[in-house]
Amino acid sequence: MDIQVQSFAVANLRRRPVVVEIGGFVAGFNPDTDSPYLNYATPLPGITPTERDVAALIKAFRERGLLPRLEFAPQAAPGVAPALRAAGFGTEAVHEYLVCTPHTLTAPHFADAPRVETPVNDEEYAALDAALNEAFGGAFASSPQGVARLRRTQQGGGAVRFVGAPEGSCAGGASCSPPAEDTAELSGVGTRPAHRGRGIAAAVTAALTGAMFAQGVGSVWLEYSGEGSRRVYERVGYQRQGTRLYLSLAPDQQS
Repeated sequence: MDIQVQSFAVANLRRRPVVVEIGGFVAGFNPDTDSPYLNYATPLPGITPTERDVAALIKAFRERGLLPRLEFAPQAAPGVAPALRAAGFGTEAVHEYLVCTPHTLTAPHFADAPRVETPVNDEEYAALDAALNEAFGGAFASSPQGVARLRRTQQGGGAVRFVGAPEGSCAGGASCSPPAEDTAELSGVGTRPAHRGRGIAAAVTAALTGAMFAQGVGSVWLEYSGEGSRRVYERVGYQRQGTRLYLSLAPDQQS
Protein backbone atom coordinates (compact mmCIF):
# COMPACT_ATOMS: atom_id res chain seq x y z
CA MET A 1 0.00 0.00 0.00
CA ASP A 2 2.95 2.36 0.58
CA ILE A 3 3.72 2.42 -3.16
CA GLN A 4 0.08 3.06 -4.03
CA VAL A 5 -0.26 5.87 -1.50
CA GLN A 6 2.98 7.44 -2.68
CA SER A 7 1.96 7.13 -6.33
CA PHE A 8 -1.30 8.84 -5.41
CA ALA A 9 0.62 11.65 -3.69
CA VAL A 10 2.59 12.25 -6.90
CA ALA A 11 -0.54 12.26 -9.06
CA ASN A 12 -2.37 14.54 -6.65
CA LEU A 13 0.42 17.12 -6.55
CA ARG A 14 0.49 17.16 -10.34
CA ARG A 15 -3.03 18.62 -10.18
CA ARG A 16 -1.82 21.79 -8.44
CA PRO A 17 -1.95 25.12 -10.30
CA VAL A 18 1.86 25.21 -10.49
CA VAL A 19 3.91 22.01 -10.74
CA VAL A 20 7.69 21.73 -10.78
CA GLU A 21 9.43 18.38 -11.34
CA ILE A 22 13.08 18.20 -10.34
CA GLY A 23 15.36 15.17 -10.00
CA GLY A 24 12.62 12.71 -9.13
CA PHE A 25 10.67 15.15 -6.95
CA VAL A 26 7.27 16.64 -7.75
CA ALA A 27 6.51 19.99 -6.10
CA GLY A 28 2.98 21.36 -6.15
CA PHE A 29 2.34 25.04 -5.48
CA ASN A 30 -0.80 27.12 -4.87
CA PRO A 31 -0.10 30.77 -5.79
CA ASP A 32 -3.05 32.01 -3.72
CA THR A 33 -1.48 30.97 -0.39
CA ASP A 34 1.91 30.55 1.27
CA SER A 35 0.61 27.82 3.60
CA PRO A 36 3.24 25.06 3.92
CA TYR A 37 0.39 22.54 4.04
CA LEU A 38 -0.65 23.52 0.51
CA ASN A 39 2.83 24.05 -0.96
CA TYR A 40 5.09 21.02 -0.69
CA ALA A 41 6.88 18.29 -2.62
CA THR A 42 6.91 14.51 -2.74
CA PRO A 43 9.28 11.98 -4.36
CA LEU A 44 8.57 9.48 -7.09
CA PRO A 45 8.51 5.96 -5.62
CA GLY A 46 11.91 4.30 -5.47
CA ILE A 47 14.15 7.30 -6.18
CA THR A 48 17.49 7.97 -4.49
CA PRO A 49 18.13 11.71 -4.97
CA THR A 50 21.57 13.20 -5.38
CA GLU A 51 22.86 16.23 -3.50
CA ARG A 52 22.30 18.27 -6.66
CA ASP A 53 18.68 17.08 -6.89
CA VAL A 54 17.98 18.19 -3.32
CA ALA A 55 19.69 21.56 -3.87
CA ALA A 56 17.56 22.17 -6.97
CA LEU A 57 14.40 21.31 -5.03
CA ILE A 58 15.32 23.74 -2.25
CA LYS A 59 15.95 26.45 -4.83
CA ALA A 60 12.45 25.97 -6.31
CA PHE A 61 10.92 26.71 -2.91
CA ARG A 62 13.22 29.62 -2.07
CA GLU A 63 12.51 31.32 -5.40
CA ARG A 64 8.85 31.45 -4.33
CA GLY A 65 9.55 32.53 -0.75
CA LEU A 66 8.22 29.23 0.58
CA LEU A 67 9.39 26.77 3.22
CA PRO A 68 11.08 23.76 1.57
CA ARG A 69 8.86 20.91 2.70
CA LEU A 70 7.97 17.33 1.76
CA GLU A 71 5.30 14.78 2.61
CA PHE A 72 5.75 11.14 1.61
CA ALA A 73 5.54 7.46 2.56
CA PRO A 74 9.18 6.74 3.49
CA GLN A 75 9.03 3.01 2.77
CA ALA A 76 8.10 3.78 -0.84
CA ALA A 77 11.39 5.64 -1.37
CA PRO A 78 13.90 4.59 1.33
CA GLY A 79 16.73 6.69 -0.11
CA VAL A 80 14.91 10.00 0.18
CA ALA A 81 14.90 10.75 3.91
CA PRO A 82 18.70 10.23 4.38
CA ALA A 83 19.43 12.54 1.43
CA LEU A 84 17.13 15.24 2.79
CA ARG A 85 18.47 14.98 6.33
CA ALA A 86 22.01 15.36 4.99
CA ALA A 87 20.88 18.70 3.52
CA GLY A 88 19.49 19.90 6.86
CA PHE A 89 15.86 18.80 6.68
CA GLY A 90 14.27 17.93 10.00
CA THR A 91 11.20 15.94 10.99
CA GLU A 92 7.97 17.86 11.41
CA ALA A 93 5.86 14.78 12.09
CA VAL A 94 5.41 11.08 11.47
CA HIS A 95 1.77 10.14 10.94
CA GLU A 96 0.17 6.75 10.60
CA TYR A 97 -2.28 6.39 7.78
CA LEU A 98 -5.39 4.25 7.76
CA VAL A 99 -7.07 2.58 4.79
CA CYS A 100 -10.68 1.62 4.12
CA THR A 101 -11.94 -0.66 1.35
CA PRO A 102 -15.47 -1.45 0.19
CA HIS A 103 -15.28 -4.67 2.22
CA THR A 104 -14.41 -2.94 5.50
CA LEU A 105 -16.62 0.18 5.31
CA THR A 106 -19.25 0.21 8.05
CA ALA A 107 -21.80 3.02 8.08
CA PRO A 108 -22.55 4.25 11.63
CA HIS A 109 -25.99 3.30 12.91
CA PHE A 110 -27.38 5.12 15.93
CA ALA A 111 -30.39 7.17 16.92
CA ASP A 112 -30.39 10.80 15.80
CA ALA A 113 -27.56 10.23 13.32
CA PRO A 114 -26.41 13.54 11.79
CA ARG A 115 -27.74 14.37 8.35
CA VAL A 116 -24.83 14.60 5.92
CA GLU A 117 -25.21 16.95 2.97
CA THR A 118 -23.32 18.10 -0.12
CA PRO A 119 -22.83 21.89 -0.41
CA VAL A 120 -24.70 23.31 -3.37
CA ASN A 121 -24.18 27.09 -3.13
CA ASP A 122 -21.62 29.69 -2.09
CA GLU A 123 -23.17 30.13 1.35
CA GLU A 124 -22.83 26.44 2.21
CA TYR A 125 -19.24 26.22 0.94
CA ALA A 126 -18.35 29.35 2.93
CA ALA A 127 -20.04 28.00 6.07
CA LEU A 128 -18.05 24.77 5.79
CA ASP A 129 -14.79 26.65 5.24
CA ALA A 130 -15.48 28.74 8.35
CA ALA A 131 -16.37 25.65 10.39
CA LEU A 132 -13.12 23.91 9.42
CA ASN A 133 -11.16 27.03 10.31
CA GLU A 134 -12.66 26.97 13.80
CA ALA A 135 -12.32 23.18 14.13
CA PHE A 136 -8.58 23.34 13.47
CA GLY A 137 -7.93 26.35 15.68
CA GLY A 138 -7.31 28.76 12.83
CA ALA A 139 -4.52 26.69 11.23
CA PHE A 140 -6.36 26.97 7.90
CA ALA A 141 -7.71 30.50 7.74
CA SER A 142 -11.19 30.85 6.25
CA SER A 143 -10.97 32.71 2.93
CA PRO A 144 -12.51 32.99 -0.54
CA GLN A 145 -9.58 30.92 -1.77
CA GLY A 146 -10.42 28.16 0.70
CA VAL A 147 -14.03 28.20 -0.45
CA ALA A 148 -12.86 27.95 -4.07
CA ARG A 149 -10.63 24.97 -3.25
CA LEU A 150 -13.55 23.11 -1.67
CA ARG A 151 -15.72 23.82 -4.70
CA ARG A 152 -12.98 22.64 -7.08
CA THR A 153 -12.67 19.40 -5.12
CA GLN A 154 -16.38 18.67 -5.45
CA GLN A 155 -16.56 19.68 -9.09
CA GLY A 156 -13.31 17.96 -10.05
CA GLY A 157 -14.31 14.41 -9.18
CA GLY A 158 -13.75 14.45 -5.43
CA ALA A 159 -16.37 14.89 -2.74
CA VAL A 160 -17.24 17.47 -0.07
CA ARG A 161 -19.74 16.82 2.71
CA PHE A 162 -20.99 18.73 5.76
CA VAL A 163 -23.43 18.54 8.64
CA GLY A 164 -25.55 21.58 9.31
CA ALA A 165 -25.88 23.20 12.73
CA PRO A 166 -29.28 23.84 14.36
CA GLU A 167 -28.79 27.59 14.07
CA GLY A 168 -28.44 27.25 10.31
CA SER A 169 -24.65 27.36 9.90
CA CYS A 170 -22.26 24.40 9.63
CA ALA A 171 -21.28 22.07 12.47
CA GLY A 172 -18.50 20.26 10.64
CA GLY A 173 -17.45 18.43 7.52
CA ALA A 174 -14.58 17.21 5.37
CA SER A 175 -13.49 16.57 1.80
CA CYS A 176 -12.02 13.75 -0.26
CA SER A 177 -9.69 14.24 -3.19
CA PRO A 178 -10.48 13.13 -6.71
CA PRO A 179 -9.18 9.58 -7.10
CA ALA A 180 -5.86 8.56 -8.62
CA GLU A 181 -4.03 5.23 -8.70
CA ASP A 182 -7.30 3.52 -7.63
CA THR A 183 -7.34 5.33 -4.29
CA ALA A 184 -8.33 8.71 -2.82
CA GLU A 185 -7.32 10.76 0.23
CA LEU A 186 -9.91 11.85 2.76
CA SER A 187 -8.73 14.91 4.69
CA GLY A 188 -9.71 17.85 6.82
CA VAL A 189 -12.30 16.08 8.97
CA GLY A 190 -13.28 18.80 11.42
CA THR A 191 -16.11 19.56 13.84
CA ARG A 192 -16.70 22.85 15.63
CA PRO A 193 -15.96 22.44 19.36
CA ALA A 194 -19.57 23.18 20.37
CA HIS A 195 -20.82 20.27 18.24
CA ARG A 196 -18.32 17.55 19.09
CA GLY A 197 -19.32 14.21 20.55
CA ARG A 198 -22.41 13.89 18.35
CA GLY A 199 -21.11 11.51 15.70
CA ILE A 200 -20.51 14.17 13.06
CA ALA A 201 -16.97 13.08 12.16
CA ALA A 202 -17.98 9.43 11.80
CA ALA A 203 -21.03 10.27 9.71
CA VAL A 204 -19.10 12.57 7.36
CA THR A 205 -16.21 10.11 7.03
CA ALA A 206 -18.55 7.24 6.17
CA ALA A 207 -20.50 9.35 3.66
CA LEU A 208 -17.38 10.58 1.86
CA THR A 209 -15.82 7.12 1.78
CA GLY A 210 -19.01 5.63 0.40
CA ALA A 211 -19.18 8.34 -2.25
CA MET A 212 -15.71 7.38 -3.47
CA PHE A 213 -16.56 3.68 -3.55
CA ALA A 214 -19.65 4.54 -5.60
CA GLN A 215 -17.20 5.93 -8.19
CA GLY A 216 -15.43 2.56 -8.29
CA VAL A 217 -12.35 3.48 -6.23
CA GLY A 218 -10.65 0.48 -4.63
CA SER A 219 -9.63 2.20 -1.38
CA VAL A 220 -9.67 5.47 0.55
CA TRP A 221 -6.92 6.50 2.96
CA LEU A 222 -6.46 9.17 5.60
CA GLU A 223 -4.12 10.29 8.35
CA TYR A 224 -5.26 10.78 11.93
CA SER A 225 -4.12 13.30 14.52
CA GLY A 226 -4.82 11.50 17.80
CA GLU A 227 -6.15 8.38 19.42
CA GLY A 228 -9.66 9.82 19.65
CA SER A 229 -9.87 10.43 15.92
CA ARG A 230 -8.28 7.05 15.18
CA ARG A 231 -11.08 5.30 17.06
CA VAL A 232 -13.68 7.28 15.10
CA TYR A 233 -12.17 6.17 11.79
CA GLU A 234 -11.74 2.57 12.88
CA ARG A 235 -15.43 2.41 13.79
CA VAL A 236 -16.37 3.08 10.18
CA GLY A 237 -13.91 0.55 8.75
CA TYR A 238 -10.48 2.18 8.50
CA GLN A 239 -7.47 0.03 9.41
CA ARG A 240 -3.83 0.88 10.12
CA GLN A 241 -1.61 0.42 7.12
CA GLY A 242 1.60 2.50 7.11
CA THR A 243 3.28 5.81 7.90
CA ARG A 244 3.84 9.16 6.21
CA LEU A 245 6.80 11.39 6.97
CA TYR A 246 6.78 15.21 6.97
CA LEU A 247 10.17 16.90 6.55
CA SER A 248 11.04 20.58 6.24
CA LEU A 249 14.29 22.49 6.01
CA ALA A 250 15.59 23.52 9.41
CA PRO A 251 15.64 27.32 9.90
CA ASP A 252 19.41 27.44 10.39
CA GLN A 253 19.85 25.80 6.98
CA GLN A 254 17.80 28.36 5.03
CA SER A 255 20.23 31.27 4.92
